[in-house]
Amino acid sequence: MADPLLEGKDISVTFGRGAEAFEAVRGASVSVHGGEAVGIVGESGSGKTTLARTLVGLQRPSAGEVRLEGQAIFSAGSEQGMPRSERWKTQMIFQDPYSSLNPRMRVWQAVAEAVQVWKGLAGAEARVQALRLLNAMGISDDQARQFPKSLSGGQRQRVSVARALAPDPKVLIADEPTSSIDQSAQAQLLNLLRRLQSERGLAIIFISHDLGLVRYLTSRVYVMQKGDIVETGETQDVMERPQHSYTQLLIDSIPGR
Repeated sequence: MADPLLEGKDISVTFGRGAEAFEAVRGASVSVHGGEAVGIVGESGSGKTTLARTLVGLQRPSAGEVRLEGQAIFSAGSEQGMPRSERWKTQMIFQDPYSSLNPRMRVWQAVAEAVQVWKGLAGAEARVQALRLLNAMGISDDQARQFPKSLSGGQRQRVSVARALAPDPKVLIADEPTSSIDQSAQAQLLNLLRRLQSERGLAIIFISHDLGLVRYLTSRVYVMQKGDIVETGETQDVMERPQHSYTQLLIDSIPGR
C-alpha cells in the first residue's frame, strides 16, 4: 500500500504544567490514505477532538509529529505552526455548525469568504464559486441567501462542509458532525460524505462516539479511551471481534443493536 496521505506519529498533547498537567492524548499514531475513510471513536473526553485538532494544525503536539504526503509539516519541536502552503490540504468540519458560522453573514457570504481566502477570488467570482459549492451540497440559491439561523441543523452542517471544501482539500476531518442534528439529517450527511469520498477521492477522518455511524462510513477504526488508542483495525473486524473490553462497551451501546 502507498504511504499514508496524512499521518500522526506518536502524538501526545499535554495541557498545563507541573501538578496541574493533564495529558489529553498519549502516544497516538493514526493515518489515512487518499480516498479512504477512517474512524476515531470514543466517549466524550477520550481525546478524539484534541487529536483531530492536532492533525489539522490547530493544536501543537507536546510530542510527535504530523506528516502530510510523507513530509513532516508540524511537530512538537518546531517553532513554527503548520505552513500555510500546506494548510489548505487538510480541512475540518466542527461539531456545532451554528457556532462555526458567522451569524451576521449570509450563508453564501460565509462560503465566499473561504473561497476568497484560499483561492484568491473576490466579488462576483467568489460568489459564483460559493453558490456552486453550496448547490453541490444540496443548498439552494434561496437558502444560500438566508442567515444561518434560518436553516435547519442539517442544512447548516452541509454549509460547513461546503466551506471546508473551498480550497479543494485532500483530507477532510469531521469532528462529531452528526451530534447536533436529527437522524434524518445524519443519514443525509453520511451519504454526502460517502459521495465526496467516492467522487473526489477525498480522504476522511470521521470522529464520533457512535460506533454504528463509524461502521457505516469507514473501513478502518481507531478506538480511544482516556487519551490512549486501545484498539485499531478494519472496522468490520473490530465490530465483530473486539479485542478490548472498552470496544465491547461501545458496541453494546449502539442503539437498536
